[in-house]
Amino acid sequence: MSAPSYDLAIIGGGVNGCGIARDAAGRGLSVYLCEQGDLASGTSSWSTKLVHGGLRYLEYYEFRLVREALIEREVLWRAAPHIIAPLRFVLPHHAGLRPAWLLRLGLFLYDHLGGRRLLAPTRVLDLDRDAAGAPLKPGLFHRGFEYSDCRVDDSRLVVLNARDAADRGAVIETRTQAIGAERGRDGWRLAVRGSGAAGATRTIHARALINAAGPWVADVLADTLRTTAQAKARLVQGSHIVVRRLYDHDRCYIFQNGDGRVIFAIPYERDFTLIGTTDRDYHGDPAQARATSDEIAYLCAATNDYFAQAITPDDVVWAFSGVRALYDDGASEAKAATRDYVLDLDASVATAPLLSVFGGKITTYRRLAEAALKKLAPHLRPCGAPWTAGTPLPGGDFPVSGRAELARNLAARYDFLDARAAERLVSTYGVLATRVLGEARSRADLGRGFGADLSEAEVGYLMAREWARNAEDILWRRTKLGLRMNAAEAAELDAFMAQTRPREAQRGNAR
Repeated sequence: MSAPSYDLAIIGGGVNGCGIARDAAGRGLSVYLCEQGDLASGTSSWSTKLVHGGLRYLEYYEFRLVREALIEREVLWRAAPHIIAPLRFVLPHHAGLRPAWLLRLGLFLYDHLGGRRLLAPTRVLDLDRDAAGAPLKPGLFHRGFEYSDCRVDDSRLVVLNARDAADRGAVIETRTQAIGAERGRDGWRLAVRGSGAAGATRTIHARALINAAGPWVADVLADTLRTTAQAKARLVQGSHIVVRRLYDHDRCYIFQNGDGRVIFAIPYERDFTLIGTTDRDYHGDPAQARATSDEIAYLCAATNDYFAQAITPDDVVWAFSGVRALYDDGASEAKAATRDYVLDLDASVATAPLLSVFGGKITTYRRLAEAALKKLAPHLRPCGAPWTAGTPLPGGDFPVSGRAELARNLAARYDFLDARAAERLVSTYGVLATRVLGEARSRADLGRGFGADLSEAEVGYLMAREWARNAEDILWRRTKLGLRMNAAEAAELDAFMAQTRPREAQRGNAR
């Protein structure tokens, strides 16, 4: 039996890999993507949950990167208004750190560099009068600035790109590891193996291969592909903490630290505040990265420099950490390492090109995908032009201002839903929330309840359409209901999914 053949094979199921798969499939290319774990489980779900231009990157003269990211904010918001929403950022002026004139200049560039049309402009705040000053330490901050960026559900962004790619014909396989590859005159032969003791080894043939393995990019090059690249990766660990909500309004804070870093405090999942991130060089297996006690203490201390309500490590309800594979530009400090991406093309065997992805950030993943396909274009059969800028992601086919109305309509159609449940479903699935609920006329019609408003119907949808295989996939990546469910409820969900899994496995590729 001959190996299945594709135009493009991709190793890595993070935002870059899934973004490339979606773009390529939409251009008529046949695509195969394998991810050794769950989608977004490596790095893409451990971000600060922002689609932003990167205000602090202006200090490092990364004007092209910032401009591209600023433009992408509104492009992505239009494509996914269910999982992306505008967010106002409050930047208090901290005497003795960056001077006010420098902040004004940076924010002027931020407002005008990226062709902002929908997002609100910067304004100056009197923190003695504005509600944004109320949670801050009394008498310490008098003036501040407020500007716009966007929040994003990062792991859902990955899954929706994978879902759209599969809808356009791509084959997405999770829990599938690339274990070896041979380069020949007719392309690549990639050996892949499924998870578990019974995981079978198969061979995939592809005209071109993309290594989008994130922090494992160098390992894949050395161990799986037995080659090297000119570009080098720098592994940088970023950790975050989540605490109970620290203030009542819906704006985010960006705080300056004495060490030159900035820390965000972001309203999160209605009842919480997300704080991060750290930047430190990382050595070891990226899968083992954990927020250390030093990092947690650092984030608490940075927060306490600004807020009147002090927090301690005992207040942390969730801490998470991820490793980013940044392009190694020789910066002496992790915080200064570029967030730009580098695409390293090895076409020494012209009939079997290899493209490796170094660096990048969630905000620019779509542009990275376009750049990757442009770089590979001479080595692939003719395909369509870039198309993703004006096309919604699954569930996102509604106006950017229409999320609240969509939630109201959902609650009216399914009158057993309260407003909060309807809002959660819309902010997760958008217009596809009705596919989750189906023809249900009562909560009982949704089947078994697992806690925190999670129903059997929703679990079945996530297994059949979004490659979810266990409780962690659902509670921490497809949703964030892990913040609201206890260990016993999570274990019950895990047991249910284990029983259901054999008939649902890999059904996500069904259109």
